[in-house]
Amino acid sequence: MKSKLPYNFGALPPEYSDYENANIVILPVPFDQTSSWIKGSDKGPRAIINASRHLELYDIETASEVYMKGIHTAKEIISANSPKMVQDVRARVDNLLDDEKFTVLLGGEHMVSLGAIESHAGHFSNMSILHLDAHSDMRDSYFGDRFSHACIMARAKEITGNIVSVGIRSSDTSEMGNIDKSRIFYASAINKSKDWIRKAAAKLSNNVYISIDLDVFDPAFMPSTGTPEPGGLGWYEVIDLLEYVAKRKNIVGFDVVELCPSKYNLAPDFLAAKLIYKLLSLKFA
Repeated sequence: MKSKLPYNFGALPPEYSDYENANIVILPVPFDQTSSWIKGSDKGPRAIINASRHLELYDIETASEVYMKGIHTAKEIISANSPKMVQDVRARVDNLLDDEKFTVLLGGEHMVSLGAIESHAGHFSNMSILHLDAHSDMRDSYFGDRFSHACIMARAKEITGNIVSVGIRSSDTSEMGNIDKSRIFYASAINKSKDWIRKAAAKLSNNVYISIDLDVFDPAFMPSTGTPEPGGLGWYEVIDLLEYVAKRKNIVGFDVVELCPSKYNLAPDFLAAKLIYKLLSLKFA
């Protein structure tokens, strides 16, 4: 029997999911054209939304129910190629921000973030990016493609030079010229530091866009990614960082990307859904 629950984030009834009543919009972008290893991140948005139906809507740590702010799930963006996808995402996010909607992008491969970053930078002055990832993603091009998922932060750096990367544990020598090591918090260093969160947040401007590649988590927690890397962060390390930033900065939008779901293990899908709801709770509580 097919579920009769509505297909929207959290399976919310119309009074909390209609566009007109919503302060928050979930924008799915099921795009996976440049993934370099395991394909399937185009199935990530739908897997996250399906898993979100099982969320408890009361958040314990913030003692809040952020769904009451209204969470609308927008129509998916389907694009034929990377440049067109970036253009389509930017246009849609421009419209959402013009309507004063807090926008959450669901990927898809990491390049889906670029259009959203461009749009937010155009709407919010002096915006910085908090980048959570296993990979530095600072290649100027990858196999000749400047719009590869491996180049997302190189393209983002052309928009704002204020990028703080957290959880990194994989880079290529070709990226070294693009990397500012004073703005990277490597996973190995985080493991040995007691005040890395304060130091990372101090480098951010007041307006912060957050881009979360789910492979920032250790594969023990998040095996369902296209490029898993050992030695990643745990749930509470990520949540403690997001909570610290939410209390001190203005989070203007965020994305969660690179879920490559498996039908044999649904727990990572739920982790992604819970992460989104938790960050919304931290933002609006």
